[in-house]
Amino acid sequence: MEYLDFEEPIKELEDQLLKCQEIGTDSEVDVTAACNKIGDRLAELKKEIYTNLTPWQRVQVSRHPSRPYTLDYINALTQGSFLELHGDRTVKDDKAMIGGLGKIGDQSYMFIGQQKGYNTKTRQYRNFGMANPEGYRKALRLMKSAEKFNIPVVCLVDTPGAYPGLEAEERGQGEAIARNILEMSRLKTPIMVMVIGEGASGGALGIGVGDRIFMLENTWYSVISPESCSSILWRSWEYKEQAAEALKLTAKDMKRQKLIDTIIKEPLGGAHTNREAMFDTVRKTICKTYKELQELPTDVLVQERMDKFFAMGVYEE
Repeated sequence: MEYLDFEEPIKELEDQLLKCQEIGTDSEVDVTAACNKIGDRLAELKKEIYTNLTPWQRVQVSRHPSRPYTLDYINALTQGSFLELHGDRTVKDDKAMIGGLGKIGDQSYMFIGQQKGYNTKTRQYRNFGMANPEGYRKALRLMKSAEKFNIPVVCLVDTPGAYPGLEAEERGQGEAIARNILEMSRLKTPIMVMVIGEGASGGALGIGVGDRIFMLENTWYSVISPESCSSILWRSWEYKEQAAEALKLTAKDMKRQKLIDTIIKEPLGGAHTNREAMFDTVRKTICKTYKELQELPTDVLVQERMDKFFAMGVYEE
C-alpha cells in the first residue's frame, strides 16, 4: 500500500504491529498485550489524522493512486450490466470520457464520467482524465438519449481539468463545455452529479450540472488546482498549501457556500481503504435520490434545477 507524506506515522505503527505479530508467530512468546496496545494507538492515530485533514491533505487523498476511479464505481454498481457507448458522431471516441447504460437493481441509469489510468500506459490512453471537446459532445449525446427514453443520468466527476491543448481549442473546447452546461440545465430527466476525486474547473462543470450535487468527503471542487493557483500568484508551487486553504475547495467549504447538496462520508482513511463500503454507500445514495426525484413533475424538476444554479453566487450587501 502506498502512503502519503502525512501518513508516515501511521505506516510506522503498522510496521511495528506487523513486526510484533511476526514475533508472536515465530516464537512462543505471548505478545497479545503488546499488539493490542499498538493496535489501539494505531486506531487513535488514524482518527486523529483523518478527522483533522487540511485542505491540501484532502487534495492529496483525492489523488491517491489506489483510489477507485469512475469505471471501478460503475462496474461495482451495475454488477456486469454496464454497456459502454462510444463516440460523439463527429470526430472520434474520447477515452478520457466514458459513458453508457447500466442497471442498479431493476432501474436503468445512464452513467457518464471522466476516467483516469492506473499506470503510465493507461494514463496516456485515458489522457490523464482530461477530456477533449469530443468527450463532452459524447457526454451530451448520451444525455440526450437518456432524456428520450426517460432514463436518469448519473455523472461521476474526477478530472484535473479539460484538456488544454491547441487541437482541443481548435475543435471548440469552450463551446463544448458551455453547450453541455446549457443543455444539462434544461434536460428533462433527473441528473445526479457526484464528485468522486478531483473536480477541476470547466472540465468538471462540463458534466457537473444536476438536480443533486454530491461530493465525497475527501474530494475537491474548484476553478483551479492549488498548484496552478500557487504558480500564478507566487510564481512557485511552494505555496500550494496556502492556495488550497484560500481556494475553499473542500466538500465542507462547498456545502457551506451552498454549491453542493450533500457530503458523502468516506471510510476512515479514504475511499481506497474500504472500496466495498464506499461502493455500497454510493449505490444507496443514488437509489434514494432517484426515488425522490422521480416523484417530481418534469417541469418542476427542470425549474428547480435552474433555480438552484441561478441562486449560486448571489449575495446581498
